[in-house]
Amino acid sequence: MSWIDIGALDDIPLRGARKIKTDVGCVAVFRTDTDEVFAAMDRCPHKGGPLSEGIVHGQSVTCPLHSWVFDLNTGQARGEDAAITTFPIRTEAGRVLIDSLQLTGRSAA
Repeated sequence: MSWIDIGALDDIPLRGARKIKTDVGCVAVFRTDTDEVFAAMDRCPHKGGPLSEGIVHGQSVTCPLHSWVFDLNTGQARGEDAAITTFPIRTEAGRVLIDSLQLTGRSAA
């Protein structure tokens, strides 16, 4: 893995997200109320809703358009045969790092 710094943990609101633009498209970086971070494509496969504008609850996010719920660990939609792509991410000394190798080499969404 090749980790890159994408910002401070405090720049992501609790139970919220920030969007970053990458070679593979927009990626939502989520922060839970316990300061866990997750990263996933910012597009719901159902109707294309911006997941970065969804509601973060526990380790899940709810799409703001049609209320599909996605597990941020696996990307799987609850009760649906659909999933979002997730990306390796971690925090270190208050900074958020994402694996840059997963953000290149594919066509943009």
